[in-house]
Amino acid sequence: MKKFDKERLLLGIAAPLLAIVAAFLVTAVVLLATGKEPFSAFGIMFDYGTKSDSQVYILNKATTYYLAGLAVAVGFRMNLFNIGVDGQYRLAAFFAAAVGGALTLPGIVQIPLIILTAMIVGAMWAGIAGVLKVTRGVSEVVSTIMLNMIATAIIGYLLQQGRLGHLDAAGTKVATTPLPESSRFFVFPTLPDPIWGFIVVAAIAGVAYWFILSRTRFGFDLRTVGQSESAAEASGVNVKKMIVTSMLISGLVAGLVGMPTLLNDSFEYGGDFPTGIGFTGIAIALLGRNHPIGIALGALLWGFLERGAGKLEFEGYDREIVGVIQGVIVLCVVIAYEVVRRYGLKRQQRQVGEKLAAQANNSEKQEVSA
Repeated sequence: MKKFDKERLLLGIAAPLLAIVAAFLVTAVVLLATGKEPFSAFGIMFDYGTKSDSQVYILNKATTYYLAGLAVAVGFRMNLFNIGVDGQYRLAAFFAAAVGGALTLPGIVQIPLIILTAMIVGAMWAGIAGVLKVTRGVSEVVSTIMLNMIATAIIGYLLQQGRLGHLDAAGTKVATTPLPESSRFFVFPTLPDPIWGFIVVAAIAGVAYWFILSRTRFGFDLRTVGQSESAAEASGVNVKKMIVTSMLISGLVAGLVGMPTLLNDSFEYGGDFPTGIGFTGIAIALLGRNHPIGIALGALLWGFLERGAGKLEFEGYDREIVGVIQGVIVLCVVIAYEVVRRYGLKRQQRQVGEKLAAQANNSEKQEVSA
């Protein structure tokens, strides 16, 4: 059993490593085709990405990406594709910012209230897709994509003067009322920029994700439904309830995605609030194989690549080359996982065949000796 676990671990590590190596090889070919030196570009990215200020930037970015990856992974473990994390976290951050800007309470009360508001809004918005799936058979892919668009429309409508938006003193930007000083989350005072304190919350969320899915009956039921709904239902699991619950939990985690930016950086929700993080979370969850440690490594890699993009542009390289790397990584991840899965399946079949053959030989020997 120990040997099998070790081999399974190696196969699990092989897929993302193979995908990353293949992605960089493909990118090298693209750079060569455009007349650029690939190894020089990779060297620039590595040197710049390992500087102290870049490390802070990467950690702060990875905090947000990690939460997005966890939100997506909850659905993936249930065999649900929550494409709506992007709309869920933006709507959650918007209402959390509006609530936080309207109140002036002690930080020990106001900060949890802001976070709780975001989690509730995210869960409710994701829950709509879960209810539609179990009551009307609507695919969560279709419903969450449409909910993303509706969330954008709601934010655009409410983020106006006279509603929940306010024009800043310079008269150039409409945003929610800035959060009071008491609502600002703590930071680690590193130089030249601080590390966002919300990285602690992200780490706690990762531990909770691992514990619930790996050490509880609910997590077992969730994984069982993801592997086979019919088998889970036959064992007494309420599949419809699990689908709705999983979407609620996924949306609840999605509500946290915008909190690092809101509580540690912008302190308001405006037109420049980050978008598209939910779709990045899909790539990171795939790369990390829905495992909390793998997702963390994927988030760090994404932050590193984005940091390197800015430096490459100053060195005469096209900034879009990093987008090529990211896109190829996602494509290679899917291919690599399938290759590794098929290899592992064939290997298990071969091992089973060898054991059966050995048992048959032993039986023949016993019959001859008898």
